Amino acid sequence: MSRYPRRTGRLALRAGSLAAALGLWQLLTTLDVNLWVRFSQFPTVTDVARAFADRLAGPDYWTDLTDSLTRIVTGFLLAAVLGVATGVLVARSRLAEDLLGPVLEVVRPVPAIAMVPVAILLFPSNEQGIVFITFAAAFFPVLVSTRHAVRALTPLWEEAVLTMGGGRWRILGSVVLPGALPGIFGGLSVGIGVSWICVISAEMISGQYGVGYRTWQDYTIVNYPGVFVGMVTIGLLGWLTSTAVELVGRRLTHWLPRTSYVPGARPRPARPPASTIEPGKAEEARDEHLV
Repeated sequence: MSRYPRRTGRLALRAGSLAAALGLWQLLTTLDVNLWVRFSQFPTVTDVARAFADRLAGPDYWTDLTDSLTRIVTGFLLAAVLGVATGVLVARSRLAEDLLGPVLEVVRPVPAIAMVPVAILLFPSNEQGIVFITFAAAFFPVLVSTRHAVRALTPLWEEAVLTMGGGRWRILGSVVLPGALPGIFGGLSVGIGVSWICVISAEMISGQYGVGYRTWQDYTIVNYPGVFVGMVTIGLLGWLTSTAVELVGRRLTHWLPRTSYVPGARPRPARPPASTIEPGKAEEARDEHLV
């Protein structure tokens, strides 16, 4: 069976699932169903679609989009660079762990959105404060995942580089960073999602432009279709940025073995060990493997 029909079938199934969810939403809101959850208060899918089309035609939507993306990209890139550097440093140096570890562990449980008053006091503008909140949200997931990934590396790789005359920087560039990349990108994937949560919350509290600010403004003026436009926009932006991080991670870790598991497929039988094969057939199997 070729790969193309299988992939087409999965895409059709996903599109059908989304269409069914939208159809159920339209049905429940059109009929004003009130079964514990009050769907009569919800706007219909067509109301949200009309509001989305009107918002796309105006300049405010694109200004909000640009501001939110600028904040998320700036804060996330800072968190990625500093989180990876700090994670490697803490994992590789006992002195750094003793100096930075206690401070980081005390600050880490504090939610980034709870740092909004600190950001207001520290930074002269709301823009810098929102970027700081975004940075703080992504920094700790990247730091923790990097630290665990570096500590999980086998010492044999480092010893091999030392045996061949490599130094500290050689170990860092050829063993530590490549070996920890899967764990690092796991933290980056988590960090980008948490960053969106916090940047939207920060925009609602102290922003002047942005998707979060506009969504909150729509709520205060009882424009519920506009609120759902903001929610859909946030979901799409989060999905696109998470997908971008995942694609970059796959590209940088292309040397890793990929799983060949296909749901519903029958597993291939394992080849018996050479010792259980008859002597005459063992040589044929070896020749076939070499070819």
